[in-house]
Amino acid sequence: MIILGIDPGYAIVGYGILEYSNNHFTIIHYGAVTTPAGMPFNRRLQIIYDELDVLISKYKPDVMAIEKLFYNTNAKTVIDVAQARGVIVLAAQEHGLEIAEYTPLQVKQSVVGYGRAEKKQVQEMMRMMLKLEKIPKPDDTADALAMAICHAHTSGSLVGKLKKYY
Repeated sequence: MIILGIDPGYAIVGYGILEYSNNHFTIIHYGAVTTPAGMPFNRRLQIIYDELDVLISKYKPDVMAIEKLFYNTNAKTVIDVAQARGVIVLAAQEHGLEIAEYTPLQVKQSVVGYGRAEKKQVQEMMRMMLKLEKIPKPDDTADALAMAICHAHTSGSLVGKLKKYY
């Protein structure tokens, strides 16, 4: 199974593409789509969509795992991230990808085994699981790889299978 993990945003969209087979991860590609501040917001959304479209076309993932949106104290930020997340989901949908959503708590639980783990703990465990020399930068990229790992662990579990039906 090829998994595209996404950490959504509008300035930086982290992505990580992993192959998961027989409880083994192989890194295919990872990085970030970035858009400059000051660029018209509609253009930023178009860049995100276009770059995700190219990634999906090139690497042909089976599924996209993306962080569920949660509300923080800044309503403008959450609305802008929601718009960026919408174009990301649209790109996946247009390619016929299965779309799986996970909360930060689920990712932490899956990668570290503790839902209240610190961000650095998640990143270090992800680095070890993928046998990387260092944690990928920007942090959004490391978070996207952790999202893909979470999906690999969850999709093979009974809970992951039941989630499809309820």
